Amino acid sequence: MQTLVLLILSNLFMTTAWYWHLQGGPKVAEARPLAMVIAVSWGLALIEYCLAVPANRIGYANGWSAGQLKIAQEAIALVVFGIFMVVVLGEALTWRHLAAFACIMAAVGFLFAGK
Repeated sequence: MQTLVLLILSNLFMTTAWYWHLQGGPKVAEARPLAMVIAVSWGLALIEYCLAVPANRIGYANGWSAGQLKIAQEAIALVVFGIFMVVVLGEALTWRHLAAFACIMAAVGFLFAGK
């Protein structure tokens, strides 16, 4: 459970680091100085690493394989990104997003089956 909570928090920071500067549309995004965007994003990524690394160590110590940790992170990242995309960026969620999510969730099922 601790692994999942830390992975969710780390993905909140990483999604924000990668995509916050797109908020407001292309013209607003392009008006932000690139050096400032990179600096802010690196700061957010540092927090993400401070959460993701312990999450992976804890999960691995509790019997998760590296593959399970990675696929869980990808599934969490997809959910976090989907919410971010709709709430922060104002983009629509389509059937293609849902189909991609279903594929990732199937991968999660395959790696955790029998464990």
